[in-house]
Amino acid sequence: MSKGRPEILFPLFGDLTGLPGIGEKSAAALEGLHVTRPVDLLFTLPGQGIDRRLLGGISEVVPPAVATLKVTVLSHKAPSARGRPTRVMVDDGETSFPLVFFHARGDWLQRQLPVGAERIVSGKVEAFDHQVQMIHPDYMFPPEEAADLPRFEPIYPLAAGLSQKQMRKAVGGALDRVPETQEWADPSIVAREGWPAWAEAVRAAHHPDRLADLSADAPARQRLAYDEFLAHQLTLAIARTKIRRAKGRPSVGSGILSDRVLKSLPYSPTGAQTRALEEIRADMAGPARMNRLLQGDVGSGKTLVAMLAMLTAVEAGGQAAMMAPTEILARQHLEALTPLAAAAGIGIEVLTGRDSGAVRGRKLAALADGSAQIVLGTHALFQDDVRFADLRLAIIDEQHRFGVRQRMDLGAKGVAPDVLVMTATPIPRSLTLAQFGDMDISVLDEKPPGRKPVDTALVNAARLDEVIDRLARALDAGQRAYWVCPLVAESETLEKTAAEERFRMLRARLGEGRVALVHGQMKPADKDAAMADFVDGRAQLLVATTVIEVGVNVPEATIMVIEDAQGFGLAQLHQLRGRVGRGAEKSTCLLLYDEPLSDTARARLSIMRETEDGFRIAEEDLRLRGAGDVLGVAQSGLPRFRVADMEAQPGLMEMARDDARLLLSRDPDLTGPRGQAARVLLYLLDKDRSIALLSVG
Repeated sequence: MSKGRPEILFPLFGDLTGLPGIGEKSAAALEGLHVTRPVDLLFTLPGQGIDRRLLGGISEVVPPAVATLKVTVLSHKAPSARGRPTRVMVDDGETSFPLVFFHARGDWLQRQLPVGAERIVSGKVEAFDHQVQMIHPDYMFPPEEAADLPRFEPIYPLAAGLSQKQMRKAVGGALDRVPETQEWADPSIVAREGWPAWAEAVRAAHHPDRLADLSADAPARQRLAYDEFLAHQLTLAIARTKIRRAKGRPSVGSGILSDRVLKSLPYSPTGAQTRALEEIRADMAGPARMNRLLQGDVGSGKTLVAMLAMLTAVEAGGQAAMMAPTEILARQHLEALTPLAAAAGIGIEVLTGRDSGAVRGRKLAALADGSAQIVLGTHALFQDDVRFADLRLAIIDEQHRFGVRQRMDLGAKGVAPDVLVMTATPIPRSLTLAQFGDMDISVLDEKPPGRKPVDTALVNAARLDEVIDRLARALDAGQRAYWVCPLVAESETLEKTAAEERFRMLRARLGEGRVALVHGQMKPADKDAAMADFVDGRAQLLVATTVIEVGVNVPEATIMVIEDAQGFGLAQLHQLRGRVGRGAEKSTCLLLYDEPLSDTARARLSIMRETEDGFRIAEEDLRLRGAGDVLGVAQSGLPRFRVADMEAQPGLMEMARDDARLLLSRDPDLTGPRGQAARVLLYLLDKDRSIALLSVG
């Protein structure tokens, strides 16, 4: 096979205007459906279908419905007035009824439906004025031409300027170009699932015989969905293999610093923390670069695992850096890790965009000469003038807040440093496979001992005064609380306004010095000052937007009020609730909502009341909102599948992941018979770049 696209696929990647019925105008219209080549039409499947099977008579029809009937033409009745329809009475052998035509020429109708002639008519039957009628039949022809009518007619998505007839004609032309290909899926899977070969599956998907053939569970559609998942998982597996082939530097720790930290702790790590750390250390000690995702629920102890991993890099004679998405989070990490660094007896620095002048110069010098062994920071860490003496480990916290480019920029700061990505957002398995399939994954699914469950209650916003009175009593008793303001559209300005208004109202009700305010548009110094007041207990109530969603750690805070809770996603509500329940005292989360609630919002809030299991919450969030919303469409990096559905078919995705990895373990360069077929699949589904990553071809 040549290094480029195989010849058997050339006809599918030609110009659309080569297809029947497609000119420049309709080709431009098809772009609205993301169709620019014949191959795109193959994966634009019909979403609905019309049953055109011949019925015995109109008495079998429950209007409104499409029906196909054999009739005899009885008479024509011209319009009684301008704008009125022409009616052609017909008889199906049992019942007479009209075919109704608006703006039709009488001579044309006489030719199409001569009195006394038999015709097959197919169209929508409706009830009007206590009589059934068929308006503008879609088809009318003599019985001898009945074979031309499809028994079940596929209905395609359309863009402006396109008709179903054009689409069907163009799809037919694309199907004529479909080549017979060698099998790229594992033959045992194909046999077990009862799937057709790829070419047969494409044809069957465009020629459904019944409604069930349009279902995602239909064998032809399952096969095509599997092929999309397989191509995607092969792409990720090739990238993963490439990363693993990339030489790293083994970092083997002595364990001395880690032991000091563990001995200083009043508790022992959980089994999940120990397991994750072993996986990370094994990667760091290996010859290839680490590329691992550490996924943990709220309060599962990622920070300790990250610190022990960084100490392994220091024990090996190097440095470690940890990048957080916000300055608040970077400083929270500093606060949490400083006592651990002191126990280990090493230096720790924080570098943010706010550092300047001599302070920044001193920090950069400490990084360059190696005296700063661990550095925490924001995106400021990968600026050009930041140089490390020997960066061994780069940790990216809250990966979904960063682009892949930023991850790579930090990873380029050292000589092949290991990369660990962390997220406190539990991600459903299907999305983990889709988005992070190129990474090895460690999961923290246990909580450290002593974390108390948080009582969660749903409260109608009409009881706002009652909530504030209860909050006043709690503050009088010395408690600390958060009040999170509503997510108003996607506007930081509106969120700021909402937060400031609520801040003024609560300060007036609860007392001037008791209430602090934090939102995304404040100056960093003001934000830090407000946070410090809350952490130190000078302010007992922190009014905030979702800037406190991740990482803020105040164990003394025991109450979380979330206003307009119905406007938040489940994962976000779960993260916000995770800000309380961190200390020895019992904690409460109040979800304030406005009526009327949609069914989805009611289901979302009920789940929050039922469980604190972040992974179950993530699965429910996916089911209720969809993949793009769960991860944030703009940032998600999710693949766009045409046939496959990550939410509805997670089992297929997992099967494809295992198949892809097995194929590459047996045939790393895809040069064997099935490997060559897999290359055809990758070219077919526009995964050419992954082929370029292979060491051969």
